[in-house]
Amino acid sequence: MTGPQGRVAGAVAAIVIALLAGVLEYTRTDSIGQSAAAFAAGLIAMAVAGLALSLPGLTRQGLVLGGLFVTAGILTWTATKRPGIIWAVLAIEVVVFAVWAWPWLRSARSLSRLGTAWLGLAYWFFGILGAVLVAQWKVAGQRVAYAGVFTLAVLALIALNTTAKRRGRDLSVGMAAAILLGIAALLLVGSGSLFDKVHAIPDNASARLMTDRFWGGPGLFYHPNSLAGLMVVAGIRIGFDRAMAAWQRLGVAALATLVLSISNSRTAFVFAAAAAVVHLGLVLYNSAIKAKRDDDVDRLPSRSAWLSVVTPFVVLLIVLTIGNGSQFLLRDRFNNNGDVTSGRTDTWRQVWVDWKDAGWAEKAFGDANTSRAVVTRVNDGNPIAGPRRQLNTDNAAVGAFRRGGVFGAAAFVLGLALLLWHALRRRRDGTMPAAWFTIGALAVVPTIATEDWLIGGTNGAIWLLLAAGEARTLLHRDAPAEVAPEPEPALS
Repeated sequence: MTGPQGRVAGAVAAIVIALLAGVLEYTRTDSIGQSAAAFAAGLIAMAVAGLALSLPGLTRQGLVLGGLFVTAGILTWTATKRPGIIWAVLAIEVVVFAVWAWPWLRSARSLSRLGTAWLGLAYWFFGILGAVLVAQWKVAGQRVAYAGVFTLAVLALIALNTTAKRRGRDLSVGMAAAILLGIAALLLVGSGSLFDKVHAIPDNASARLMTDRFWGGPGLFYHPNSLAGLMVVAGIRIGFDRAMAAWQRLGVAALATLVLSISNSRTAFVFAAAAAVVHLGLVLYNSAIKAKRDDDVDRLPSRSAWLSVVTPFVVLLIVLTIGNGSQFLLRDRFNNNGDVTSGRTDTWRQVWVDWKDAGWAEKAFGDANTSRAVVTRVNDGNPIAGPRRQLNTDNAAVGAFRRGGVFGAAAFVLGLALLLWHALRRRRDGTMPAAWFTIGALAVVPTIATEDWLIGGTNGAIWLLLAAGEARTLLHRDAPAEVAPEPEPALS
């Protein structure tokens, strides 16, 4: 059902779901105030879902691709002790991606041209070789499975951009919508503590030290850094696209303000700040190019352009003030003697120590002790007797080096160079790539220092969205001029 009747039905359903969230909170706390807060949070969650489903150019393929990655990422924190659930989602991904990636060999021809492929795939294959060379057969087998899933995902992006009957579909819109739907789900299940100083958290040692950060709610948790990172990349995709309605762009800006404030994520704040600065530079550059073309040296950006420039900085200012950003940006979360990296520097040092002590095979192709090459160190916050935490590298460059050795690090440098080249290079017709892709590719670079976002993995929705933008930019630029892309089918 579409049209006014459909919108009314959707609004009624949203109110009912929000009321149920309020009632559920009342049964838990017996507090009218807490129930009202949960109802308000539920309304926000449903508004986010409505925003996601209203985006123009929304395709089923993009929605499913993004949705599977977002689901897998959330489950890495929700079902930590039940890995079978995560593997089940990965198995579904294999089937879906394999169907959409057909014909596989034809799609594979373009694989090496994508910087995101070198960033998110190469270290898996080097890691497989390293595990085989040291006879770590179980690790090698698990890495084959991981490599297969993510390779098929990129092949699907290529096929959906090049197959004749599918050409022209911008998958990134659906992926951004899937991210917003994931955020809506987290806000809904976490409605009971969204506005509280102490939030619901998963049963996790590090989470118990971060109850002031929003994780979601019972049955659905996500690390605040990952949540905020997804919010920023979705904001970039929607907020910097003039094809979106003004209310959609302002809506995603308001949501970004909320999510950045409740997540207390420094890396995501840097991501958002970098996007704001890059966007400003892009607007000024485009204005200068137009002025030169029209021989109008005094020409300035339009009022609407200035409004789009100012909005991201307003978001950052609100997060810094009302959102308490000035307090969390330089805080040592884990009392590591003033280490604002929250122990990351100790992890990076451990990676270097492990690499020096490893044999030639692992030096060349990466650590082969575990499938994801997790890091363990004595000073991880747990008792000396253990158990030891399995830590991510929280640095994309270090992560590629840890998982793929020297060759993995080299692939990372090559992939980053290709990604930035494709984001900045003009098309054959003289036009630039989509603004959101250029902004996203450049803005994500500072996050390399403290997150693994750029090298994908199970929690790889940011990487996949950039891969979608790169695939569309590269493959459409090289398409023959006489081939006109088909209209993008929208979801009804």
